[in-house]
Amino acid sequence: MAEQEPTPEQLAAIAAANEDSEGGVNYKPPAQKSLQEIQELDKDDESLRKYKEALLGNSQASTVDPAAANVQVVRLTLLCDAAPNPLTLDLQGDLEAFKKQTFVLKEGVEYKIKITFKVNKEIVSGLKYIQQTFRKGVKIDKSDYMVGSYGPRPQEYEFVTPLEEAPKGLLARGTYNIKSKFTDDDKCDHLSWEWNLTIKKDWKD
Repeated sequence: MAEQEPTPEQLAAIAAANEDSEGGVNYKPPAQKSLQEIQELDKDDESLRKYKEALLGNSQASTVDPAAANVQVVRLTLLCDAAPNPLTLDLQGDLEAFKKQTFVLKEGVEYKIKITFKVNKEIVSGLKYIQQTFRKGVKIDKSDYMVGSYGPRPQEYEFVTPLEEAPKGLLARGTYNIKSKFTDDDKCDHLSWEWNLTIKKDWKD
């Protein structure tokens, strides 16, 4: 039985409902400071010193390749306990290839999105993950997630979105095009990529 595609009017209604639930964030970013400036600030303030140590780590010298980007977005993983296979995108590979492949989610399952990233040289403040969802060319949803501020370190960081439920029902089934962006307070686009998600009645139907 063929899947029933939603009409443009139904897509517009979904988009309007999602827009009503969006909350505005009234947030003013702090002035950008270099790593050295931050390390020189308030040397005698013990509590501030401990805070900076927690953010920056103990290492004062960086061994990172100077040509490397300050923020490297490594991979995106769909965390779903019910999924038969891992759902992972290697974001250091061919981003164009993602447009030709698709993740499959069973309708109604609960899932989270995990972004794995590295900060190499300077503290980055106000990292955000922005995701726009399109169906048949119509934007039906937008989500902004505040990731936070991070200092450089050799290990990867992970950010996980709150638990979400995949849409369900005949009209919800089909393919969604998702445009993702990892940005920060300075509107620096660290990485933008597109990927596809198909909602099916079952994992393999």
